[in-house]
Amino acid sequence: MTQPKLESARAVADLTDGVILAVVDIAASPERVFHALSSAEIASWWGSTDTYRVTHWDGDIRPGGWWRSEGVSANGKTFAVGGDVLEVEPPRLLVQTWRYEDTPGDVTTVRYRIDAIPGGSRLTVRHEGFTDRASCDSHAHGWERVLGWLGAFLMGEDGGRKPDNP
Repeated sequence: MTQPKLESARAVADLTDGVILAVVDIAASPERVFHALSSAEIASWWGSTDTYRVTHWDGDIRPGGWWRSEGVSANGKTFAVGGDVLEVEPPRLLVQTWRYEDTPGDVTTVRYRIDAIPGGSRLTVRHEGFTDRASCDSHAHGWERVLGWLGAFLMGEDGGRKPDNP
């Protein structure tokens, strides 16, 4: 029996309403996907050397908790992003705010929904609250990359390393 073909990451931005909807099918259980999105393991897969990469992640994943990622861009500039945890229903739902530390007034909300499908999981990301069209469009492209990195990591295509990082 052949493994079902899982879809690659795709994202659509509604620039008028400031909402992104992104989805990817991953050959991993919902529990495994949820763990990869809600633990320090994020620093193992989120990023590549030609864009940016997360170097540290910490958080308290419970309603009323928090999360924070630190990283570095391809040109060496450091960044930090974090927020509050709004909802948690392992392994199917994680909702959190998203705020870059260098622009603390711009707060958006990210909703991760994980559904079991034949051969793995479907991860749907809804990122909303953008007030700037260019930022919304840029983040839509970013979510396609991020979900691709996650899928590659969980499917073992990267040999257990970050993509583009020996």
